[in-house]
Amino acid sequence: MSILVHLEVNAKLESISTVKEILARIFPDTRAYDGCIDITAYLEDNEHTFLFIENWESKEHYARYLAWREESGSLAELGEHLQGPPVIRYFENVDA
Repeated sequence: MSILVHLEVNAKLESISTVKEILARIFPDTRAYDGCIDITAYLEDNEHTFLFIENWESKEHYARYLAWREESGSLAELGEHLQGPPVIRYFENVDA
């Protein structure tokens, strides 16, 4: 059953454009990663809160993806430009 991942991060104010550049560079590989159905990022009106809406085939696919991003150094690179840790929430598709 597919899951929706709701991930929120607060970028440092001086890093907004850098975060956008990182996302533009890494999202093509994310979209091609096994189990990824879709990923889209949004920037809140406050201009520093990014919201990622991600659809994955399963939570296990997403866990493998996060481990890969950790190993590749992408998470550390992005983390340098954030004000704190991300908030991740998982939602299962209820087919209602």
